[in-house]
Amino acid sequence: MKKILLLLGAVTLTATSLAQPKLTRDNIDEVLAAMTLEEKATLLVGGARAATVNGVTSGQAMGPVQGAAGNTRAIPRLGIPVTYLADGPAGLRISPTRQGTDKTFYCTGFPVGTALASSWDVDLVTRVTTAMGNEVLEYGVDVLLAPGVNLHRNPLCGRNFEYFSEDPVLSGNMAAAYIQGVQSNGVGTSIKHYATNNQETNRNEDETVASARALRELYLKNFEIAITKARPWTVMSSYNRLDGEYTQQSEDLLTKVLRDDWGFEGIVMTDWGSKAGTVKSAAAGNDLMEPGNQTEIDRIIAAVRDGSLSQDDLDRNVRNMLNYIVKTPTFRGYAYSNAPDLKAHARVAREAAGESVVMLRNVQGTLPLQGTEQLALYGIGSIDFVAGGTGSGNVNKAYVVNMVDGLENAGFKLDPSLTEYYKAYMAYDLAQRRLSSPNVRSGKYAEIPVPKAAIEAQAARNDAAVLVIGRNAGEGADRRLVDDFELTDTERTLLTDIANAYHRAGKKLIVVLNIGGVIETSSWKHLADAVLLPWSPGQEGANAVADIIAGRINPSGRLPMTFPENYFDHPSSLNFPYDYNRNAVSQNRRTPLKDVDVTRYEEGIWVGYRFFGTAGRSVSYPFGFGLSYTDFNFSRPVVKASGDGFTASVTVTNTGKVAGKEVVQLYVGAPAGGLVKPVRELKAFGKTRLLQPGESQTLSFRVSAYELASFNEALNRWEAAAGTYSVQFGQNAECIPASATFKLAKAQAWPVSDAFLGVEISELKL
Repeated sequence: MKKILLLLGAVTLTATSLAQPKLTRDNIDEVLAAMTLEEKATLLVGGARAATVNGVTSGQAMGPVQGAAGNTRAIPRLGIPVTYLADGPAGLRISPTRQGTDKTFYCTGFPVGTALASSWDVDLVTRVTTAMGNEVLEYGVDVLLAPGVNLHRNPLCGRNFEYFSEDPVLSGNMAAAYIQGVQSNGVGTSIKHYATNNQETNRNEDETVASARALRELYLKNFEIAITKARPWTVMSSYNRLDGEYTQQSEDLLTKVLRDDWGFEGIVMTDWGSKAGTVKSAAAGNDLMEPGNQTEIDRIIAAVRDGSLSQDDLDRNVRNMLNYIVKTPTFRGYAYSNAPDLKAHARVAREAAGESVVMLRNVQGTLPLQGTEQLALYGIGSIDFVAGGTGSGNVNKAYVVNMVDGLENAGFKLDPSLTEYYKAYMAYDLAQRRLSSPNVRSGKYAEIPVPKAAIEAQAARNDAAVLVIGRNAGEGADRRLVDDFELTDTERTLLTDIANAYHRAGKKLIVVLNIGGVIETSSWKHLADAVLLPWSPGQEGANAVADIIAGRINPSGRLPMTFPENYFDHPSSLNFPYDYNRNAVSQNRRTPLKDVDVTRYEEGIWVGYRFFGTAGRSVSYPFGFGLSYTDFNFSRPVVKASGDGFTASVTVTNTGKVAGKEVVQLYVGAPAGGLVKPVRELKAFGKTRLLQPGESQTLSFRVSAYELASFNEALNRWEAAAGTYSVQFGQNAECIPASATFKLAKAQAWPVSDAFLGVEISELKL
């Protein structure tokens, strides 16, 4: 009898072993029930950061995808694989070379986020990010850590180049198109940095203090639009604090707003930096700690055992992780090729760059040129062209076309003396291993002077001058006011000397702004006959700029932010660390520093054009501004009530002599009697197809009552006031060629969760 019982016991054990579940799309609850506490904690913590030496990344965290930013952890017993997460917003960022092979793994450097937003074309953005997502898929990555959608609160934020706009509607819709393009490949995105990561100075610890209205209407609205429209797989919580709590530990942010108000169903991961509050993060709704370490796993285990982290919260997060994992290409066993079509994607990058260039100035038809002129090309940026920013927004690309290459490719002849001058300087600088200028730079090199006598001689023998002014920025530091937002003394002297010499000779000066963020233009733009703004336009951007100079592309980009006359015209500048020097301030300080440890958003909702238009403050270039080689007329504005909102349409006609595209910006002005509001706010936008001379196209828009609403803090709800709304069809925030009205017969309201209440802050009142 004992022998029989032993045999039965053996059979039972074997059957239990065979019944152990392996993860599928349909058995997530079963797998969750089978997991040990240690396994659950492991799944909520990333696989740790890998080390990179001489461009080669090694370590457990990366596995086959060297240079990826991080990963999740595998639990082989249950069929749970590692998944891979990689930067970034302008294209996939992985190591271009790997140990044991001479094969390369370059990715396409697309235009930066600000440049894409300057296209005002969601279909274009979707085409770009569909190509981008294909590289994510074919290089074995599961999630692209992008897009970055934080608002341009202030011109000096070091990561503005990654972000789209000062306006949440433009930013949110660009982000939605971005997400849809990437995720159409069956890979995920991680919209970031949620939320108020609007400065890089002390970004790990700085606390944002902002009212619920400013948060809801500006700094969260872009996330809301993108998340509800496009459903990203993941959201990345930011480093900073918000109204007293780290964002990655804020239940208000991660559960009440994100999940309860907006219905988000994906996972939330931290930005790449471990904080002590692992348990609080998990309880607040932060599912994945990145890059992860064993200490964080131990904290979760201990917290569940002592009751400080509930089993329900733990299981909620683990279930979210399992739902994410079963969607990934890695889980599906996708056989990635490591060979995306980089040539085809480079063509997409070039198209996107051409659609995104903003022409700021064009006196008496200076542009386009004929395409055969001999040009004097000035500026170190003509050689050291900036394709994209630094840090996680960078892309390891096979090449960057510079302005010398671009103009020669377009058929222009260049003065060889200048090209050789800049090349010789760069070679000398590199040989001395000193790489110029720690603050302002075009790539690596500061601008250098050109003797006035040389400029005079060049003006005599060339048909026109092109000056490239370069700036770069990146993660971890904000830009400076002096010698960055403003021109350096060398740049100003060079610009003035070129303008004087060429104008005396009856010739033109074209300035190309190869920059990542807004610079001061008011004091010098009169010196230039034409100004082109390509931003940091990706690896093919210089070809696109040359095509515009030659007239092969008609510029149709429009500004996604305001260019002020003076930096301090922005109300946010009074609460931004524009002159902070961390080397001059003790790192052991005990007294919190204004705008470094605590940044108070005292400007409230008065950001960008909302302030300038309402206050009647003049600007250098308004939000939405951009010139064309042709002219457009807006006619037949129609607004009709539709459902709880309205539909609007306007007809755009090309009244000029060349084909071109026009952007329609739909602004709305609210009736008096409700909350104090800006004179106008962007509610929708669209871009025409390429219209031939005399050709027309009617663009239509749908705006709901909810989209008209403002946030009432006292009642904790969105409100759309009853009354007559002005519906304005704009070419930019200061030019409204057509308008109509819409009457909302009855006020409407939408209550929300009780997040971010009780913040005390004195805000600007207009």
